[in-house]
Amino acid sequence: RGLSAVGGPRAAMATEASYAQAALLGLGVSLVAYKRFLGAGKALHSVVLRVGGVPEHFNIPVHDAAQELARRGVAVKWTDQPGGTGQMAAGLREGSLDVAIALTEGLVADLVKGNPAKIVSHFVKSPLRWGIHVAGGSTHKTVADLENKRFGISRMGSGSHLMAYVLAQTQGWKPEALEFVVVGGLAQARDAMKDGTIDAFMWEQFTTKPLVYTGEWRCVGICPTPWPCFAVAATEEALAGKEAAVHLFCATVLRRAAEFKQQGGASVCRVSTDFGLKLEDAAEWFSATEWADAVGVDGQVLEQVVDVLRAVGVLKGPPVDLGGIVHRFSGGPPGAGK
Repeated sequence: RGLSAVGGPRAAMATEASYAQAALLGLGVSLVAYKRFLGAGKALHSVVLRVGGVPEHFNIPVHDAAQELARRGVAVKWTDQPGGTGQMAAGLREGSLDVAIALTEGLVADLVKGNPAKIVSHFVKSPLRWGIHVAGGSTHKTVADLENKRFGISRMGSGSHLMAYVLAQTQGWKPEALEFVVVGGLAQARDAMKDGTIDAFMWEQFTTKPLVYTGEWRCVGICPTPWPCFAVAATEEALAGKEAAVHLFCATVLRRAAEFKQQGGASVCRVSTDFGLKLEDAAEWFSATEWADAVGVDGQVLEQVVDVLRAVGVLKGPPVDLGGIVHRFSGGPPGAGK
């Protein structure tokens, strides 16, 4: 009625028609926006990173970061790698993994020997405490008793393999006298220890604590790595096609690691519950573990690793070009601060 009073019936009809057009135009804009929204939703998980790591407490921040990364367009497809660094090195070579979180020394050794992947960042900057284990009923009581004995290893080139050489060096043993038996992961090592196939097995001290609690194994010594223990490596294909996603993955995981560390007692309880550790052992592991502060690679650390691997005879030949096994990101990770 008001419209008719101001401009008459024709004016009212014209005005109503313009409103209808505006409504249709608005609907069209809304549909376009909605389609863009749907497209964005489809793109949310368009970048998939196949990530591998050991099923251990060190990787809690990776799982904590997965949901945030999904929201930001990176879908992490995680695969447990119970065979350790040797299994992950093979996964990088064969292309079944895009990214691996593996032992620094194992990655360096395999990349120097021709694996085309690249180390993109340190992950855990504290040393790894390798427990030197024997069967609960073994007659071997000390590390010295294990000279010229059979060491089980997960794979050739794995951390358990390489660190046996480091142990030999610290004990004054002849590295060439070491005898290795490839057994696979921790579960297979338990079987090999039971049937007497191996005399000793080196694995991360706190991961094997539950076996020590029950008396199945005894830990006769500790051999810490003389370098930051875990690093992140990515395949050339992943860096060529998904570099931004790999960078964001590393940055997000390290931020989650810092948050996990800040949570203190709550994190200790979580480790104790999730990994079957006594509270005091979880607290000891937690206090000794430090994750990297930022994404990146310290060349001097890798040089130290190469020097030790050469000294124990794992690496031979001409000098190593460390630039050939490292990838450095330029600038900050995409979407930093969001």
